Amino acid sequence: MAPKLITLLCLGFCLNQKICTHVGAQDEFSLSAWPSPRVPLGGRVTLSCRSRLQFVMFTIFQTTGSQIRKSYTGLSNHVTINPVTPGHAGTYRCAGIYKHTSKQSAGSKSLKIIVTGLFTKPSISAHPSSLVHTGARVSLRCRSPLAFDEFVLYKEEHTQHSQQLDEGMEAGSHYVQAVFSMGPITPAHAGTYRCCGSFNHSPYEWSAPSDPLDIVITGKYKKPSLSTQVDPMMRLGQKLNFFCSSEISFDRYHLFRDGVAHGQWLSGGQSHSGASQAHFSVGPATPVPGGTYRCYGSFNDSPYEWSAPSDPLHLCKTLRVLLCHSWNPPLNLTPPWQTQSPWKATGWMKG
Repeated sequence: MAPKLITLLCLGFCLNQKICTHVGAQDEFSLSAWPSPRVPLGGRVTLSCRSRLQFVMFTIFQTTGSQIRKSYTGLSNHVTINPVTPGHAGTYRCAGIYKHTSKQSAGSKSLKIIVTGLFTKPSISAHPSSLVHTGARVSLRCRSPLAFDEFVLYKEEHTQHSQQLDEGMEAGSHYVQAVFSMGPITPAHAGTYRCCGSFNHSPYEWSAPSDPLDIVITGKYKKPSLSTQVDPMMRLGQKLNFFCSSEISFDRYHLFRDGVAHGQWLSGGQSHSGASQAHFSVGPATPVPGGTYRCYGSFNDSPYEWSAPSDPLHLCKTLRVLLCHSWNPPLNLTPPWQTQSPWKATGWMKG
C-alpha cells in the first residue's frame, strides 16, 4: 500500500477515536489541588485529574514511602478529601482508562499534598526591615523552639527549603532558625511570606504556618508629609493625632513607629491645601508613645509597592509630648521659655 494512503488511513482512525497523540509522547495528564496543596489538619482539598483526551475511568494514586495505593477510582475526574488527616499527606499521581479501549494511560506528574498544623507555628521576621528599596537585600528568619530538621519559606506557590540551620539561646530559651537571603530586591519579591517547620521522618507533615509577613517595595512614588498637632498642656491618656498628606491621591496611608507598623487608613479626602490626607489617632497611652514616626502612601492595585517614606517625625519619651524634631515645631506648640512657669504650668521636664 502506498505510504501516503497509509498515512491518511491512520489519521482518519485517530480523529474518529479522539485519542491520537504524538509518536512517543505521553498522555498529557495534570493533577491539581484546590484551594492549595498545603492543607490544614482537619481541612478539605479537592484533587482534579485533567487530560485533553477522553477517558471512561480515572484513578488517583497515593505514594507514601515505598507503598503505592489507589486513593480513588471512578467516572469523575476529581475527588474531595474531607476532613484531611496526617494519613492523607504524601505524593499523588493520576491516570485513566481510554474510553474506547481497556488500556490504562501513563501517569501524571507527581503532586505533593502537605498537611499543616501538626506542630506549633514558628515565627518569621525580616532584617533589616520588611520595607525594602529596589536593589537592596533582605534576610527572612524563620525561628522555632522546636528542633525542626528543616524550615520551608513560601510565597503563594513558590517555596524555598532551608539549606542550613542555626541554633542559639535567647532569654534562656533554646531555638533553631533558618535564614533565607533575598536580593537584589525586585518587584517580583514583593508579597506575603510564611514559613513552616518539618522533620525528616515526616517530610509531608508540617507545622502550622507562621504569621504572615509582607515584603513591601518602597520608593516607587514621591514621599508624603507627616505632621502632628501637639498641645503643650496635653495630659497623659489623651490621644495624639497625626496627619499624612500628599499631592498624590493615594488609596491608603501607612503609619510606622520605629520601623513597626502602627496603623493603616484609607485616604480621608482632601485637606485644606488640596492634598489628600489620612488621619491617625495614637493612644490613649501611658507613657506617651515616643519614637520616630514615618508614613507611606500606596494604591489598591499594587498593595506591595509604596511611596518613599515621609521625613521622620521624632517624639520624645517624656511625661509630656515634646517634638524632638529641631527647627520644625508643630502647630499649637508653645515653647517653654514663653510661659510664665514652664516646668510647673506645662509639665515640661528638665533634660
